Amino acid sequence: MSPKPTPPRPAAEAPRDLVGIGIGPFNLSLAALAHPLAELDAVFYEQRPGFDWHPGLLIDGATLQVPFLADLVTLADPASPWSFLNYLKARERLFPFYFAERFHIQRAQYDAYCRWVADSLPGLHFGHQVDAVRWNPELALFEVDFTQLDPDGEAEALGRSYTRNIVLGVGTAPHIPEPLKPLVEAPGVPVIHAADYLKHREQFLTAEHITVIGAGQSGAEVFLDLLRNRPAGREKIHWLARTEAFAPMEYSKLGLEHFTPDYTRYFHALTEPVRDRLVAAQWQLHKGIDADTIAAIHDELYRRTLHGGWPDAVLTPAVTVRTAGRVATTKVELHLEHVQQGARTRLTTDAVVLATGYRERPLGRILAGLDPYLRRDGAERPCIDDQFRLVLDPSVNGQVYVQNAELHTHGVGAPDLGLAAWRSATILNSLTGKDPYPLPRRTAFTTFGLERPTQLPPARHATWALTPLVDKG
Repeated sequence: MSPKPTPPRPAAEAPRDLVGIGIGPFNLSLAALAHPLAELDAVFYEQRPGFDWHPGLLIDGATLQVPFLADLVTLADPASPWSFLNYLKARERLFPFYFAERFHIQRAQYDAYCRWVADSLPGLHFGHQVDAVRWNPELALFEVDFTQLDPDGEAEALGRSYTRNIVLGVGTAPHIPEPLKPLVEAPGVPVIHAADYLKHREQFLTAEHITVIGAGQSGAEVFLDLLRNRPAGREKIHWLARTEAFAPMEYSKLGLEHFTPDYTRYFHALTEPVRDRLVAAQWQLHKGIDADTIAAIHDELYRRTLHGGWPDAVLTPAVTVRTAGRVATTKVELHLEHVQQGARTRLTTDAVVLATGYRERPLGRILAGLDPYLRRDGAERPCIDDQFRLVLDPSVNGQVYVQNAELHTHGVGAPDLGLAAWRSATILNSLTGKDPYPLPRRTAFTTFGLERPTQLPPARHATWALTPLVDKG
Protein backbone atom coordinates (compact mmCIF):
# COMPACT_ATOMS: atom_id res chain seq x y z
CA MET A 1 0.00 0.00 0.00
CA SER A 2 1.41 3.38 -0.95
CA PRO A 3 1.84 5.89 1.90
CA LYS A 4 -0.76 8.57 2.38
CA PRO A 5 0.16 11.86 0.72
CA THR A 6 1.28 14.58 3.10
CA PRO A 7 -1.62 16.96 3.59
CA PRO A 8 -1.01 20.67 3.09
CA ARG A 9 -0.46 22.80 6.16
CA PRO A 10 -3.38 25.20 6.69
CA ALA A 11 -3.09 28.84 7.59
CA ALA A 12 -2.21 29.41 11.24
CA GLU A 13 -4.64 30.74 13.80
CA ALA A 14 -4.19 33.97 15.74
CA PRO A 15 -1.16 33.91 18.08
CA ARG A 16 -1.61 32.10 21.37
CA ASP A 17 -0.24 33.22 24.70
CA LEU A 18 1.00 29.74 25.48
CA VAL A 19 1.41 26.42 23.66
CA GLY A 20 2.08 23.38 25.82
CA ILE A 21 3.86 20.39 24.32
CA GLY A 22 2.98 17.14 26.07
CA ILE A 23 0.08 16.37 28.41
CA GLY A 24 1.35 14.38 31.34
CA PRO A 25 0.61 15.22 34.99
CA PHE A 26 2.83 18.31 34.96
CA ASN A 27 1.38 20.06 31.93
CA LEU A 28 -2.07 18.87 33.02
CA SER A 29 -1.42 20.68 36.31
CA LEU A 30 -0.46 23.81 34.38
CA ALA A 31 -3.58 23.56 32.21
CA ALA A 32 -5.79 23.15 35.29
CA LEU A 33 -4.31 26.20 37.02
CA ALA A 34 -4.40 28.20 33.78
CA HIS A 35 -8.08 27.41 33.22
CA PRO A 36 -9.53 30.18 35.46
CA LEU A 37 -7.16 32.80 33.99
CA ALA A 38 -9.56 34.13 31.35
CA GLU A 39 -6.99 36.49 29.86
CA LEU A 40 -4.60 33.61 29.07
CA ASP A 41 -5.10 31.89 25.71
CA ALA A 42 -3.43 28.50 26.10
CA VAL A 43 -3.52 25.27 24.13
CA PHE A 44 -1.79 21.94 24.80
CA TYR A 45 -0.79 19.22 22.30
CA GLU A 46 -0.16 15.54 23.03
CA GLN A 47 0.78 12.80 20.57
CA ARG A 48 -1.05 10.02 22.42
CA PRO A 49 -4.80 9.56 21.80
CA GLY A 50 -5.68 10.28 25.43
CA PHE A 51 -4.25 10.79 28.89
CA ASP A 52 -2.17 7.77 29.84
CA TRP A 53 -0.06 7.68 33.03
CA HIS A 54 2.28 4.67 33.35
CA PRO A 55 -0.44 2.14 32.43
CA GLY A 56 1.97 -0.79 32.68
CA LEU A 57 2.62 -0.08 36.36
CA LEU A 58 -0.93 0.37 37.63
CA ILE A 59 -0.50 -2.84 39.62
CA ASP A 60 -3.41 -3.67 41.89
CA GLY A 61 -2.74 -2.12 45.30
CA ALA A 62 0.29 -0.05 44.25
CA THR A 63 0.15 3.42 45.77
CA LEU A 64 1.62 6.81 45.01
CA GLN A 65 4.71 7.71 47.00
CA VAL A 66 3.30 11.16 47.74
CA PRO A 67 0.14 12.07 49.70
CA PHE A 68 -3.11 12.80 47.86
CA LEU A 69 -2.57 16.53 48.55
CA ALA A 70 0.12 16.34 45.86
CA ASP A 71 -2.58 16.43 43.20
CA LEU A 72 -2.54 18.71 40.19
CA VAL A 73 -3.57 21.92 41.96
CA THR A 74 -4.06 21.78 45.74
CA LEU A 75 -0.63 22.95 46.93
CA ALA A 76 -1.06 26.10 44.82
CA ASP A 77 -4.85 26.55 44.98
CA PRO A 78 -6.75 24.39 47.49
CA ALA A 79 -10.05 25.92 46.29
CA SER A 80 -9.53 24.81 42.68
CA PRO A 81 -12.37 22.81 41.10
CA TRP A 82 -9.71 20.44 39.74
CA SER A 83 -8.56 19.10 43.11
CA PHE A 84 -8.55 15.40 43.97
CA LEU A 85 -11.11 16.00 46.71
CA ASN A 86 -13.44 17.70 44.23
CA TYR A 87 -12.98 14.71 41.92
CA LEU A 88 -14.14 12.44 44.75
CA LYS A 89 -17.10 14.72 45.41
CA ALA A 90 -18.08 14.65 41.72
CA ARG A 91 -17.92 10.85 41.84
CA GLU A 92 -19.88 10.69 45.12
CA ARG A 93 -16.93 9.01 46.82
CA LEU A 94 -15.95 11.67 49.32
CA PHE A 95 -17.40 9.96 52.37
CA PRO A 96 -15.94 6.52 51.56
CA PHE A 97 -12.54 8.16 51.09
CA TYR A 98 -12.97 10.00 54.39
CA PHE A 99 -13.64 6.76 56.28
CA ALA A 100 -10.89 4.89 54.44
CA GLU A 101 -8.35 7.24 56.07
CA ARG A 102 -5.85 6.80 53.24
CA PHE A 103 -3.23 9.53 52.94
CA HIS A 104 -1.54 7.73 50.02
CA ILE A 105 -3.92 6.76 47.24
CA GLN A 106 -3.59 3.96 44.72
CA ARG A 107 -1.89 4.74 41.42
CA ALA A 108 -4.94 3.60 39.50
CA GLN A 109 -7.05 6.11 41.43
CA TYR A 110 -4.60 8.92 40.65
CA ASP A 111 -4.69 7.94 36.97
CA ALA A 112 -8.51 8.01 36.99
CA TYR A 113 -8.44 11.44 38.65
CA CYS A 114 -6.07 12.81 36.00
CA ARG A 115 -8.28 11.37 33.25
CA TRP A 116 -11.28 13.16 34.79
CA VAL A 117 -9.40 16.46 34.65
CA ALA A 118 -8.12 15.82 31.13
CA ASP A 119 -11.61 14.93 29.87
CA SER A 120 -13.08 18.10 31.38
CA LEU A 121 -10.56 20.80 30.56
CA PRO A 122 -10.80 22.72 27.29
CA GLY A 123 -7.73 23.45 25.21
CA LEU A 124 -6.25 19.94 25.41
CA HIS A 125 -5.63 18.36 22.01
CA PHE A 126 -4.69 14.69 22.04
CA GLY A 127 -3.59 12.95 18.85
CA HIS A 128 -1.43 15.95 17.92
CA GLN A 129 2.25 15.29 17.35
CA VAL A 130 4.50 18.34 17.57
CA ASP A 131 7.08 18.17 14.79
CA ALA A 132 9.10 21.35 15.13
CA VAL A 133 9.48 24.58 17.09
CA ARG A 134 11.06 27.68 15.60
CA TRP A 135 11.52 31.33 16.48
CA ASN A 136 10.20 33.71 13.83
CA PRO A 137 12.14 36.97 14.36
CA GLU A 138 9.99 38.95 11.92
CA LEU A 139 6.79 38.14 13.80
CA ALA A 140 8.51 37.93 17.20
CA LEU A 141 6.60 34.69 17.78
CA PHE A 142 7.31 30.98 18.09
CA GLU A 143 6.07 28.68 15.31
CA VAL A 144 4.88 25.25 16.41
CA ASP A 145 4.30 22.75 13.61
CA PHE A 146 2.19 19.70 14.43
CA THR A 147 0.60 16.68 12.76
CA GLN A 148 -2.92 15.66 13.67
CA LEU A 149 -3.11 11.87 13.91
CA ASP A 150 -6.03 9.55 13.24
CA PRO A 151 -6.99 6.79 15.73
CA ASP A 152 -4.40 4.48 14.14
CA GLY A 153 -1.62 7.02 14.62
CA GLU A 154 -1.42 7.91 10.93
CA ALA A 155 -1.03 11.50 9.72
CA GLU A 156 -4.41 13.06 9.08
CA ALA A 157 -3.73 16.79 8.85
CA LEU A 158 -0.94 19.29 9.38
CA GLY A 159 -1.19 22.42 11.47
CA ARG A 160 0.80 25.35 12.75
CA SER A 161 0.33 27.50 15.82
CA TYR A 162 1.99 30.80 16.55
CA THR A 163 2.58 31.55 20.19
CA ARG A 164 4.29 34.06 22.44
CA ASN A 165 5.42 31.36 24.88
CA ILE A 166 5.94 27.60 25.05
CA VAL A 167 6.01 25.08 27.88
CA LEU A 168 7.65 21.70 27.35
CA GLY A 169 6.24 18.80 29.32
CA VAL A 170 7.29 15.84 27.21
CA GLY A 171 8.05 13.68 30.23
CA THR A 172 10.44 10.78 30.53
CA ALA A 173 11.13 7.60 28.58
CA PRO A 174 11.92 4.07 29.86
CA HIS A 175 15.64 3.54 30.30
CA ILE A 176 17.08 0.34 28.80
CA PRO A 177 20.67 -0.52 29.80
CA GLU A 178 22.95 -0.90 26.79
CA PRO A 179 23.68 -4.65 27.22
CA LEU A 180 19.95 -5.41 27.08
CA LYS A 181 18.83 -3.13 24.24
CA PRO A 182 19.27 -5.76 21.50
CA LEU A 183 17.05 -8.20 23.42
CA VAL A 184 14.32 -5.65 24.14
CA GLU A 185 14.23 -4.64 20.49
CA ALA A 186 14.23 -8.23 19.16
CA PRO A 187 10.78 -9.67 18.38
CA GLY A 188 9.57 -12.53 20.52
CA VAL A 189 12.25 -12.23 23.21
CA PRO A 190 10.71 -12.11 26.72
CA VAL A 191 12.65 -9.03 27.88
CA ILE A 192 10.52 -5.99 28.67
CA HIS A 193 10.74 -2.74 30.58
CA ALA A 194 8.56 -2.50 33.68
CA ALA A 195 6.60 0.23 31.88
CA ASP A 196 4.99 -2.63 29.88
CA TYR A 197 4.64 -5.05 32.77
CA LEU A 198 0.85 -5.32 32.98
CA LYS A 199 0.60 -5.86 29.23
CA HIS A 200 2.76 -8.99 29.54
CA ARG A 201 1.92 -10.02 33.11
CA GLU A 202 -0.08 -13.17 32.34
CA GLN A 203 2.63 -14.43 30.00
CA PHE A 204 5.33 -13.77 32.59
CA LEU A 205 3.43 -15.49 35.39
CA THR A 206 3.57 -18.72 33.40
CA ALA A 207 7.32 -18.46 32.67
CA GLU A 208 9.38 -21.11 34.44
CA HIS A 209 11.98 -18.63 35.73
CA ILE A 210 11.79 -14.84 35.91
CA THR A 211 14.44 -12.21 36.58
CA VAL A 212 13.66 -8.70 37.77
CA ILE A 213 16.44 -6.14 37.39
CA GLY A 214 16.31 -2.89 39.33
CA ALA A 215 15.87 -2.00 43.01
CA GLY A 216 13.64 1.03 42.85
CA GLN A 217 9.96 1.20 43.70
CA SER A 218 8.77 -0.27 40.40
CA GLY A 219 11.20 -3.19 40.70
CA ALA A 220 9.95 -3.92 44.22
CA GLU A 221 6.31 -3.76 43.12
CA VAL A 222 6.89 -6.09 40.16
CA PHE A 223 8.83 -8.54 42.32
CA LEU A 224 6.10 -8.51 44.98
CA ASP A 225 3.34 -9.04 42.43
CA LEU A 226 5.18 -11.97 40.86
CA LEU A 227 6.00 -13.45 44.26
CA ARG A 228 2.39 -13.31 45.43
CA ASN A 229 1.14 -15.01 42.29
CA ARG A 230 3.58 -17.92 41.92
CA PRO A 231 3.30 -21.24 43.80
CA ALA A 232 5.08 -21.59 47.14
CA GLY A 233 8.37 -23.44 46.87
CA ARG A 234 8.40 -23.02 43.08
CA GLU A 235 8.63 -19.23 42.79
CA LYS A 236 11.83 -19.30 40.68
CA ILE A 237 12.43 -15.57 40.77
CA HIS A 238 15.73 -13.68 40.80
CA TRP A 239 15.74 -10.03 41.85
CA LEU A 240 18.98 -8.26 40.94
CA ALA A 241 20.03 -4.71 41.76
CA ARG A 242 22.98 -2.53 40.85
CA THR A 243 22.68 -0.63 44.14
CA GLU A 244 24.51 -2.01 47.14
CA ALA A 245 21.30 -2.75 49.01
CA PHE A 246 17.55 -3.00 48.56
CA ALA A 247 17.42 0.37 50.19
CA PRO A 248 14.44 2.19 51.66
CA MET A 249 13.50 5.57 50.32
CA GLU A 250 14.41 8.50 52.57
CA TYR A 251 11.06 9.38 54.07
CA SER A 252 11.88 11.19 57.28
CA LYS A 253 10.08 14.48 57.83
CA LEU A 254 13.22 16.60 57.49
CA GLY A 255 14.49 14.46 54.62
CA LEU A 256 11.29 15.23 52.72
CA GLU A 257 12.15 18.92 52.91
CA HIS A 258 14.42 18.30 49.91
CA PHE A 259 11.15 18.36 47.96
CA THR A 260 10.23 21.90 48.96
CA PRO A 261 10.52 25.16 47.02
CA ASP A 262 13.10 26.27 49.62
CA TYR A 263 15.46 23.44 48.64
CA THR A 264 14.77 23.91 44.94
CA ARG A 265 15.82 27.56 45.16
CA TYR A 266 18.89 26.64 47.21
CA PHE A 267 19.92 23.92 44.75
CA HIS A 268 19.46 26.19 41.73
CA ALA A 269 21.86 28.75 43.22
CA LEU A 270 24.68 26.18 43.59
CA THR A 271 27.48 25.81 41.06
CA GLU A 272 27.13 23.29 38.26
CA PRO A 273 29.76 20.81 39.61
CA VAL A 274 28.16 20.82 43.07
CA ARG A 275 24.69 20.27 41.61
CA ASP A 276 25.89 17.34 39.52
CA ARG A 277 27.56 15.74 42.53
CA LEU A 278 24.42 16.15 44.65
CA VAL A 279 22.05 14.64 42.07
CA ALA A 280 24.18 11.50 41.92
CA ALA A 281 24.48 11.28 45.72
CA GLN A 282 20.81 11.84 46.49
CA TRP A 283 19.43 8.79 44.67
CA GLN A 284 17.85 7.43 47.85
CA LEU A 285 15.61 10.48 48.08
CA HIS A 286 13.69 9.39 44.99
CA LYS A 287 14.93 6.00 43.81
CA GLY A 288 14.60 3.88 46.95
CA ILE A 289 11.71 1.63 47.97
CA ASP A 290 9.00 2.76 50.34
CA ALA A 291 9.00 1.05 53.72
CA ASP A 292 5.54 -0.48 53.30
CA THR A 293 6.57 -2.28 50.10
CA ILE A 294 9.76 -3.59 51.70
CA ALA A 295 7.72 -4.83 54.66
CA ALA A 296 5.18 -6.50 52.37
CA ILE A 297 7.96 -8.31 50.48
CA HIS A 298 9.53 -9.55 53.70
CA ASP A 299 6.12 -10.63 55.05
CA GLU A 300 5.40 -12.61 51.90
CA LEU A 301 8.82 -14.28 51.93
CA TYR A 302 8.46 -15.10 55.62
CA ARG A 303 4.95 -16.50 55.14
CA ARG A 304 6.39 -19.00 52.69
CA THR A 305 8.73 -20.38 55.37
CA LEU A 306 6.01 -21.19 57.92
CA HIS A 307 5.74 -24.84 56.87
CA GLY A 308 9.45 -25.39 56.46
CA GLY A 309 11.85 -24.64 53.67
CA TRP A 310 12.65 -21.37 51.96
CA PRO A 311 11.03 -19.75 48.96
CA ASP A 312 12.84 -20.26 45.67
CA ALA A 313 13.56 -16.55 45.36
CA VAL A 314 17.02 -15.02 45.14
CA LEU A 315 17.51 -11.34 46.03
CA THR A 316 21.00 -10.06 45.21
CA PRO A 317 22.13 -6.42 45.32
CA ALA A 318 25.43 -4.99 44.05
CA VAL A 319 25.17 -6.83 40.72
CA THR A 320 25.61 -5.42 37.22
CA VAL A 321 24.71 -7.00 33.89
CA ARG A 322 27.83 -7.05 31.72
CA THR A 323 26.33 -8.66 28.61
CA ALA A 324 23.20 -10.57 27.66
CA GLY A 325 22.14 -12.87 24.87
CA ARG A 326 19.67 -15.52 23.72
CA VAL A 327 20.06 -19.20 24.48
CA ALA A 328 18.16 -21.90 22.59
CA THR A 329 15.84 -19.25 21.07
CA THR A 330 13.50 -19.07 24.09
CA LYS A 331 15.83 -18.33 27.00
CA VAL A 332 18.01 -15.40 28.00
CA GLU A 333 21.53 -15.64 29.40
CA LEU A 334 22.73 -12.79 31.62
CA HIS A 335 26.43 -12.35 32.32
CA LEU A 336 26.66 -10.84 35.80
CA GLU A 337 29.37 -9.24 37.89
CA HIS A 338 29.26 -8.58 41.62
CA VAL A 339 30.68 -5.10 42.15
CA GLN A 340 31.97 -5.80 45.68
CA GLN A 341 33.39 -9.32 45.24
CA GLY A 342 34.53 -8.84 41.66
CA ALA A 343 33.07 -12.31 40.98
CA ARG A 344 31.36 -13.14 37.69
CA THR A 345 28.68 -15.67 36.81
CA ARG A 346 25.96 -16.50 34.29
CA LEU A 347 22.23 -16.69 34.88
CA THR A 348 19.84 -18.41 32.49
CA THR A 349 16.25 -17.23 32.73
CA ASP A 350 13.01 -17.42 30.78
CA ALA A 351 11.88 -13.83 31.14
CA VAL A 352 13.34 -10.50 32.25
CA VAL A 353 11.58 -7.41 33.60
CA LEU A 354 13.76 -4.30 33.50
CA ALA A 355 12.79 -1.99 36.35
CA THR A 356 15.62 0.29 35.34
CA GLY A 357 13.82 3.58 35.65
CA TYR A 358 13.23 6.48 33.31
CA ARG A 359 15.31 9.25 31.79
CA GLU A 360 14.33 12.72 30.66
CA ARG A 361 13.31 12.62 27.01
CA PRO A 362 15.93 14.38 24.87
CA LEU A 363 14.74 17.81 23.79
CA GLY A 364 17.07 17.96 20.80
CA ARG A 365 14.50 17.04 18.15
CA ILE A 366 11.84 19.44 19.33
CA LEU A 367 14.27 22.25 20.05
CA ALA A 368 16.45 21.82 16.96
CA GLY A 369 14.96 24.98 15.43
CA LEU A 370 15.86 26.95 18.56
CA ASP A 371 19.39 25.58 18.90
CA PRO A 372 21.12 28.80 17.71
CA TYR A 373 19.37 30.70 20.51
CA LEU A 374 19.92 28.22 23.36
CA ARG A 375 22.45 28.78 26.13
CA ARG A 376 24.07 25.60 27.41
CA ASP A 377 26.11 24.59 30.46
CA GLY A 378 29.49 22.88 30.57
CA ALA A 379 27.89 19.50 29.84
CA GLU A 380 25.95 20.91 26.85
CA ARG A 381 22.64 20.76 28.73
CA PRO A 382 20.17 23.64 28.39
CA CYS A 383 20.58 26.37 30.99
CA ILE A 384 17.32 26.89 32.91
CA ASP A 385 16.67 29.88 35.14
CA ASP A 386 14.95 29.97 38.53
CA GLN A 387 11.52 30.44 36.91
CA PHE A 388 11.88 27.27 34.82
CA ARG A 389 12.68 29.15 31.60
CA LEU A 390 15.27 28.10 29.07
CA VAL A 391 17.98 30.73 28.90
CA LEU A 392 17.73 32.05 25.34
CA ASP A 393 19.53 34.70 23.32
CA PRO A 394 18.26 38.18 24.25
CA SER A 395 16.96 38.60 20.69
CA VAL A 396 14.19 36.10 21.57
CA ASN A 397 11.59 37.95 23.61
CA GLY A 398 9.31 34.93 24.11
CA GLN A 399 9.81 32.32 26.84
CA VAL A 400 10.21 28.55 26.72
CA TYR A 401 9.37 26.92 30.06
CA VAL A 402 10.22 23.33 30.97
CA GLN A 403 8.60 20.77 33.27
CA ASN A 404 10.51 17.73 34.52
CA ALA A 405 13.51 18.48 32.33
CA GLU A 406 15.44 20.47 34.93
CA LEU A 407 16.93 17.83 37.24
CA HIS A 408 20.41 19.20 36.54
CA THR A 409 19.43 22.75 37.53
CA HIS A 410 16.64 22.31 40.11
CA GLY A 411 17.44 19.01 41.80
CA VAL A 412 15.56 15.93 42.95
CA GLY A 413 12.21 17.72 43.11
CA ALA A 414 12.03 18.03 39.31
CA PRO A 415 10.14 14.73 38.74
CA ASP A 416 8.26 14.83 42.06
CA LEU A 417 4.47 15.14 41.88
CA GLY A 418 4.49 17.09 45.14
CA LEU A 419 6.09 20.11 43.44
CA ALA A 420 3.87 20.02 40.34
CA ALA A 421 1.34 22.64 41.47
CA TRP A 422 4.02 24.95 42.86
CA ARG A 423 6.05 24.82 39.65
CA SER A 424 2.94 25.36 37.52
CA ALA A 425 2.01 28.36 39.66
CA THR A 426 5.54 29.73 39.36
CA ILE A 427 5.33 29.44 35.57
CA LEU A 428 1.93 31.13 35.42
CA ASN A 429 3.07 33.93 37.72
CA SER A 430 6.08 34.50 35.49
CA LEU A 431 4.03 34.26 32.32
CA THR A 432 1.28 36.67 33.33
CA GLY A 433 3.34 39.04 35.44
CA LYS A 434 0.27 39.40 37.69
CA ASP A 435 1.00 36.88 40.45
CA PRO A 436 -2.37 35.09 40.16
CA TYR A 437 -1.09 32.38 42.53
CA PRO A 438 0.62 33.90 45.58
CA LEU A 439 3.29 31.46 46.68
CA PRO A 440 4.62 30.82 50.19
CA ARG A 441 7.75 32.65 51.19
CA ARG A 442 9.08 29.82 53.32
CA THR A 443 8.28 26.10 53.02
CA ALA A 444 10.90 24.22 55.09
CA PHE A 445 12.15 24.25 58.67
CA THR A 446 15.61 23.44 57.31
CA THR A 447 17.81 26.35 56.26
CA PHE A 448 19.92 24.81 53.52
CA GLY A 449 22.71 27.38 53.29
CA LEU A 450 24.57 29.88 55.46
CA GLU A 451 23.16 32.86 53.61
CA ARG A 452 19.58 33.92 53.19
CA PRO A 453 18.36 33.17 49.64
CA THR A 454 18.21 36.23 47.42
CA GLN A 455 15.59 34.93 44.98
CA LEU A 456 12.34 34.90 46.96
CA PRO A 457 8.73 35.83 46.19
CA PRO A 458 7.58 39.22 47.53
CA ALA A 459 6.86 39.18 51.25
CA ARG A 460 3.19 38.96 52.15
CA HIS A 461 3.54 38.12 55.82
CA ALA A 462 6.10 38.60 58.55
CA THR A 463 9.66 38.30 57.33
CA TRP A 464 12.14 35.89 58.88
CA ALA A 465 15.76 36.47 59.71
CA LEU A 466 18.65 34.03 59.45
CA THR A 467 21.17 34.04 62.28
CA PRO A 468 24.68 33.67 60.78
CA LEU A 469 26.46 30.49 61.88
CA VAL A 470 29.92 31.82 61.09
CA ASP A 471 31.64 35.14 61.45
CA LYS A 472 32.54 36.38 57.99
CA GLY A 473 34.80 39.02 59.46
